[in-house]
Amino acid sequence: MALMRFDPFRELDRFAEQALASARTARTLPMEAFRRGDQFIVALDVPGMKPSDIDVTVERNVIEIDARRRPLRQEGDELIVDERPQGEFRRQLFLGDNLDPNKLSAVCDSGVLTLTIPVSEASKPRKVEIDTANEGRQAIQAEPAQQQAESAQQQTVGA
Repeated sequence: MALMRFDPFRELDRFAEQALASARTARTLPMEAFRRGDQFIVALDVPGMKPSDIDVTVERNVIEIDARRRPLRQEGDELIVDERPQGEFRRQLFLGDNLDPNKLSAVCDSGVLTLTIPVSEASKPRKVEIDTANEGRQAIQAEPAQQQAESAQQQTVGA
């Protein structure tokens, strides 16, 4: 079985995609985002890209991911089919105030870039201690009714 060198419909689709891609800026990266406990996890598809081809920058509450994929062919290679997306890819993520971008971590494995963004300490649920309004007052220990009656009798007898 030999590769077909020319398919007019596929070539027309590829030509239209390349023409539109050059008119646009960078393509977007497909992603999946979810919350797991006190962390937000974002997984972006970066197939065929090395960590050195990917830049992740954080500025205030915006994460920007820039990636590049270059063709594998070298000068002098005879191109037969070229369907792999190449060039610049970009994605921006806008974080809520409840996330801590300063503790962001990134791992690239098996063509997936995984960003882990922890929830900020200030946004985590916490228990609030309740104080009394008047600091001079003290708590009164409740006694069973029988002890209260005996105490009252002793106070009246002693008076």
